[in-house]
Amino acid sequence: MSAPWRPWMQRALQLAALGSGRTSPNPLVGCVVLDAAGQLVGEGFHQRAGTPHAEVHALRQAGERARGGTAVVTLEPCCHHGRTPPCSEALLAAGVARVVVAMRDPDPRVAGGGIAQLQAAGIEVVEGVCEAEARQLNSAFIHRVEHGRPLGLLKWAMSLDGRTALPNGSSQWISGPAARARVYRLRSRCDAVIVGGGTVRADNPLLTTRGERTPEPLRVVISRSLDLPAQAQLWATAVAPTLVAHGPEAPAERRQQLDAAGVERLELERCEPLALLEQLAQRGCNQVLWECGPDLAAAALRQGCVQELAAVLAPKLLGGQAARTPLGDLGLVDVNQAEPWQLLGLQPLGADLCLQLSAQGSS
Repeated sequence: MSAPWRPWMQRALQLAALGSGRTSPNPLVGCVVLDAAGQLVGEGFHQRAGTPHAEVHALRQAGERARGGTAVVTLEPCCHHGRTPPCSEALLAAGVARVVVAMRDPDPRVAGGGIAQLQAAGIEVVEGVCEAEARQLNSAFIHRVEHGRPLGLLKWAMSLDGRTALPNGSSQWISGPAARARVYRLRSRCDAVIVGGGTVRADNPLLTTRGERTPEPLRVVISRSLDLPAQAQLWATAVAPTLVAHGPEAPAERRQQLDAAGVERLELERCEPLALLEQLAQRGCNQVLWECGPDLAAAALRQGCVQELAAVLAPKLLGGQAARTPLGDLGLVDVNQAEPWQLLGLQPLGADLCLQLSAQGSS
């Protein structure tokens, strides 16, 4: 039953991906509408939270030609009133005879309710078409809904001998221009980019997408004591928003310094990765990018805040036993304690090579 709909669902998935990095806290959704004869008459995707959903765009394009036809959508149509009306009601009003769905919405406000509403109205519903692809596309949304925190992506660039910097701290540039351009694209897929105070002090990063998307993702600094420079590129919030998370022990004068610069602060009772991600989830973040130093990266891994890795391997040897490595102590005492990661792909980036991996069993 699903075979005839696969090409149309694949088109809907392509449309959904066009909203990447812009729809949070909502999922990525694409829709195509076919008339009663099976001809394409409308298509659309969810472009940004608070704007019409994919079904609405596709139905508007189709108009009366949708009546008696089929809507092919990558996610179960919503059935609740949020910032926009329910898509299930839009499909009913359009008079479609069939709805083909890739996967059910894990959001408890929907969770089968949209499908049930359509079926109760006599509309045929076909489920599970390209479900694996749909789940992969919305892995970040699914992870936030099921775990209460954004999906975490950790990236680093290192030499062949596993160094991210020389003993004197020199690190620019280990990787080449193609790898750095890919980092900008990675940022554009994420809702927030996270670094620690050490990275701000050492590198004074800008952490933007360099025009890959507008608006820019939230730039986040986590620093317990706010030991941060008075002047930094991250404090220029006209370029991109910045949030600094700190602990209750942060001195008043350092808080006032950030307040005077117009930088938003967030006090965490426990200033650590998991607590930060729980707060970012409440702000609607589906996916975050960790671009931090070894100690914060290790802490994020230990607390289950990283589900994907992007490791760039540069054809260089840096040497030196004191040279910096990507990760701090993970608390392992036996090699067999190290959990294996699943290789998703190998991508040449100029002279460099990017390894993409996911945690075993992650969404």
